[in-house]
Amino acid sequence: MEIIERIRRQDVRAIARLMSLVENNAPEATAALKELYPITGQAFIVGITGPPGSGKSTLTDQLTKEFRRDGKTVGIIAVDPTSPFTGGAILADRIRMQQHSLDAGVFIRSMATRGHLGGLAKATGDVVNVLDAAGKELILVETVGVGQDEVEVVKTADTCVVVSVPGLGDDVQAIKAGILEIADIFVVNKADREGADKTVTELQAMMGLGPGRSDWSPPILKTVATQGQGIAELAQGILAHRAHLDRRGLRQMRQRERSRALFLELLQEQGTRRLLERASANGTLEQTIERIAKREMDPYSAVEELLAKAGL
Repeated sequence: MEIIERIRRQDVRAIARLMSLVENNAPEATAALKELYPITGQAFIVGITGPPGSGKSTLTDQLTKEFRRDGKTVGIIAVDPTSPFTGGAILADRIRMQQHSLDAGVFIRSMATRGHLGGLAKATGDVVNVLDAAGKELILVETVGVGQDEVEVVKTADTCVVVSVPGLGDDVQAIKAGILEIADIFVVNKADREGADKTVTELQAMMGLGPGRSDWSPPILKTVATQGQGIAELAQGILAHRAHLDRRGLRQMRQRERSRALFLELLQEQGTRRLLERASANGTLEQTIERIAKREMDPYSAVEELLAKAGL
């Protein structure tokens, strides 16, 4: 396929084109992803998550600058809330990162959640693979910022950076359940504000109450992203975590878990679709729903019957 060769040559238009096909669930996207898959798995993926207003976009922008200074190529996936009017992404992140638009070593993609829960767009994993195949060394995935549902980022990222800020009231409490456990690095951004040290202390206390990890103790770093303070230390922390994962063979384990999650999601999605298409084609689906509505059959038995007819 011509688009495959163009992507391998890092053709920006080809990369953007395939991403659009992926987001629109076009049949040709699946064919392209199949061909690209064998050359993926080289990029290091960093998830950046945390509450709205914590400065994730500015942090992502500054991290990109830092990694580019080191000569590393960067892909950015900014998962935006879906516009209630157009159904598209609200492209605030791309506007903030406009300074990178002329840098051939950076590719930025804003994606709409389109109602998908977990802080990530449904197609995020596939878009990560496109950037991976295009040779991006680091891929930064910035999530929407919807609270505890953002634990889904761990399915995509090698390193999870959880961002907090002082002065958001229940900010630390908001990340207490779920997100606390997935953090590989904590960042207290806007650390020039009053209460930054208190936020650090609260995070330390919460980590002390948790089960703990035998292999890695998540550092708590303070940054002022708007001024570039603490960014070099954060970049070093990310690279240190990557070295730790590689040294312990944990990166391969995480890739295996991502492969498992992707396979099971595709199996569930396509298996369900095919079962429903078959049931709709022979009229069984509507007849079964009618019987359930009339209480002539319970939904549990109906599902068992449908699966039995499919030989499952």
